[in-house]
Amino acid sequence: MNVHDESNWASKVERLEVSDELAHAGFNIAGKRVAGAQQGFGKLWQRRYSIDLGTTVTPEQVVADWKQRFATYWPDGATFHVALTGLQPGTVSPIAIASGAPGLTVSTGILVLYMDDISFTFMCPEGHMFAGWITFGAEEDAIGATVADVKILIRTSDPIYELGWPVMKGKEDAFWSATLVNLAKDHGITDVPVEETTSCVDRKRLWHNWTNVRHNSGLRSAWHTATTPFRSLRT
Repeated sequence: MNVHDESNWASKVERLEVSDELAHAGFNIAGKRVAGAQQGFGKLWQRRYSIDLGTTVTPEQVVADWKQRFATYWPDGATFHVALTGLQPGTVSPIAIASGAPGLTVSTGILVLYMDDISFTFMCPEGHMFAGWITFGAEEDAIGATVADVKILIRTSDPIYELGWPVMKGKEDAFWSATLVNLAKDHGITDVPVEETTSCVDRKRLWHNWTNVRHNSGLRSAWHTATTPFRSLRT
C-alpha cells in the first residue's frame, strides 16, 4: 500500500458530479460537497466490523473481488448504483436505501476517496445520514489468516439524524454484518461470526453545523417523492 501515490486518491472536487447514466438516481447528491467528520453534527464514532476468512484467500484477492462485486454483497433493501467505469478514485455512486416508511426510499451516495490493493475508502456527501469516512479492506492477522473489515469514522450529519442515532446504529450493525457475511459466503466461508467494536472518539456535538438539516437526504427524498406527479405533468 502506498498512500503517497496520487493515482490512489480522488482529485479534489468542489461539487460532486453524477454520470449521465446515473443522473436519475443521483438527484440528491449532484452539486453537493463531500462532508468529513468535522462537517457533521453529532458525536464522533469509530466503529469496526470484521470477519475471519481463513487462509484460503489473500487480502488482495478479497479486496479485488469486493471492488468488482461491491453492490452484490449489500443486503436486501439497499441499492448501490455503479457507474459504467466501475469503482475507482473519484467515482461518485448514488445509493438508495429503504427508509422503513411506506413508499419512501432515501437517496444519497458516496465518493470513492481512496483505493489500493488491500483497501478502498468512501467519503459521504452533504445530506447523507453520516459525515465522515468508511474504509473497506483486508489484512493478514498474526497467524496468517485473512481478516476482512469495514472501518468507519463518522458523525451523524444533522440534529434530525442525531435523534435517530440509536435506531440507525442497530441498522448499521445489521447492514454491515450482512455485507461481510455475504462477502465470506462468496469465498466459501460460512458460519463465521462478525465481530463489532464501537468507541466514542468525541462526545461533543458540533452545534455550529445544525444547519446541515437543509441538506437532509431523508427530507429531500420525501419531498422528491411527493412532488413526482407534478414533475411528470411538466414533462
